[in-house]
Amino acid sequence: MFNIVLVHPQIPNNTGAIGRLCVNAGASLHLIKPIGFDIDEKAVRRAGLDYWHKLDLHVWENIEDFFEHNTITDNAYFATTKTNKPYFEANFKEGDYIFFGSETAGIPESILNNFHKQNITIPMTKEGRSLNLAISTGIVLYEAIKQNFTHFKENI
Repeated sequence: MFNIVLVHPQIPNNTGAIGRLCVNAGASLHLIKPIGFDIDEKAVRRAGLDYWHKLDLHVWENIEDFFEHNTITDNAYFATTKTNKPYFEANFKEGDYIFFGSETAGIPESILNNFHKQNITIPMTKEGRSLNLAISTGIVLYEAIKQNFTHFKENI
């Protein structure tokens, strides 16, 4: 239904939890190398529990490889703290790509600039600078599901 794209993820537990989330939400997971761990690592499998083998997983050698094989136009959103547009103002459609950057660097600035009208953020107080990657993914993915629930409930 949706495509979650993690650009250069660094923490295996987050990726494992996001994999589990994707299985339960019917979403595909795209991992863009370099990845800060081996995806066969015990921590990824533990966080993903017994869901990892059910995951629709795509691993790309680099961001150029991903863009070469996936047509990205208005069918994508890019989660960042560098915009004021809240995620709930996005108009998610079935099949959209939702990008998240690494825990340490976020989505590369060049990508954010190329798709600046599609940048979204999760509103936060001034006390924090970011949320955990797995939590952020869950918040945005389930807003996309909410907006497309008619299609989603056909699969539950």
